Amino acid sequence: MNIQNLIKEQIEKSIKTKQAILANDELMGQIANAAEIITDAYRNGKKTLLAGNGGSAADAQHIAGEFVSKFYFDRPGIASIAITTDTSILTAIGNDYGYERLFERQIQAQGVCGDVFIGISTSGNSANILKALEACRENKIFTIGLTGENGGKMKEACDICIKVPSSETPRIQESHILIGHILCCIVEENLFGDLKK
Repeated sequence: MNIQNLIKEQIEKSIKTKQAILANDELMGQIANAAEIITDAYRNGKKTLLAGNGGSAADAQHIAGEFVSKFYFDRPGIASIAITTDTSILTAIGNDYGYERLFERQIQAQGVCGDVFIGISTSGNSANILKALEACRENKIFTIGLTGENGGKMKEACDICIKVPSSETPRIQESHILIGHILCCIVEENLFGDLKK
């Protein structure tokens, strides 16, 4: 195995996926639309809730951190909760209700009408994300999905399903965090652009 060639191959695959996103006008429009929906929710005093499993859980926490702290510049924090982080809640729900209801119960407890839920799943078929999307529908919470190229079951369950044009989990996850960063950038600019120095 040639390590240099392996490194080059991984970087080239990542670039190719991002170029496919850049060339997809529909996908770019979905990202822009999602950013405006999130902006409107914040302007109305609402919040974002995020969830995923494994690497997607880490992405949920990462994006929430950018909203609550800051992205490009100093400004007031904005309400965002990664519902993947509280071990007592996660283990209580997992033990009492099962892993599939991990996020559904938290949406019922923490979500309110007008909030935005960002569900992240490379396959688009994560059972606990699908249950969370059902709870969002019942509570009039707008839903944004981040998935891989076919969208799985999430493509029919989300208000907006942003499908990364790849079937490779690492490429999908790399692009999910890119899209998360773009959402943070646009929302921060929309809400606080006048505070930039």
